[in-house]
This record gives sequence, C-alpha cells and structure tokens, in this order.
Amino acid sequence: MEIDTDKIDDAVLALLWLTVHDHRRAWKGLDWEALGRLHRKGLISDPANKAKSVVLSDEGLERAEALFQSLFMRPK
Repeated sequence: MEIDTDKIDDAVLALLWLTVHDHRRAWKGLDWEALGRLHRKGLISDPANKAKSVVLSDEGLERAEALFQSLFMRPK
C-alpha cells in the first residue's frame, strides 16, 4: 500500500490551524517532510529557520481552516 502524501499534507495543514496565533503564525512541531511539502506548495513559509512557528500564506490560512472544519468538526 502506498502513502498518499497529499492527504497527510491536508491533515498537517488542518492541524496547523489549531495553533494559529498572531493572525497567521502556527507552531511548527509537526512532521518536517510534510512541512517542507506545504512550503513547496506555497501554503506556509520556509520551516527551516530559527523561529518556532511558520507563517501561513493567504491560501494556506483559508485551506487550513476549511480542512480543519471538514476533517475535525462534527456536523450541527
């Protein structure tokens, strides 16, 4: 069975939404390979720096919230 890294990236992006602070920064304590892929997709800033957080792009912020709601919220 092959791992679908796009699904992993979606889950990681959704989990980044949990730690958003200062309007678009999120703690980067998740899988480094997934963070690198999200950076290459233009959804977050480069995680390879001294900061403990990454900055979500406009698209990344929108997708993170939408993915969080679809993956982790219960229907009303």
